Amino acid sequence: MPIRYSLICFFICCTMPMKPIFANEMLKGPVHAEVLRIIDGDTIDVRAQIWIGQSLQTRVRLAKIDAPELRGRCAKEKKLAQRAHHYLAQRLENPTVILKNIQLGKYGGRILAEVETAKGENLAELLLQNGLARPYLGQKRTQWCR
Repeated sequence: MPIRYSLICFFICCTMPMKPIFANEMLKGPVHAEVLRIIDGDTIDVRAQIWIGQSLQTRVRLAKIDAPELRGRCAKEKKLAQRAHHYLAQRLENPTVILKNIQLGKYGGRILAEVETAKGENLAELLLQNGLARPYLGQKRTQWCR
């Protein structure tokens, strides 16, 4: 009987859907970083200071927004994407940013984070206020070409 019980427990544990151990893990921050490159309106490459004398280079997606893609599907999306890229470049003349509420993104190993300028301005909120991004909370993204 104990062997049968053990096998049943083992089978149940092996067949249960399992989520990754760190899937919902969040690092509150703040983590200071230097912007190395602006990819598009909602993605930047940074060098984050993670410890004394140690840094990590990674790609960060701005949390809670969706910005148009530079390689978009239509001329309208590409033009909006260029405006968003240019706007970020102006806001990030001082390349120091602060990352908060950092977590793993869904795609491509990117980090998802709230990003603030050295002055404390939230980049996602600025893009939303200027019509250069839309709110995004994980749902299906809407088309920019409509």
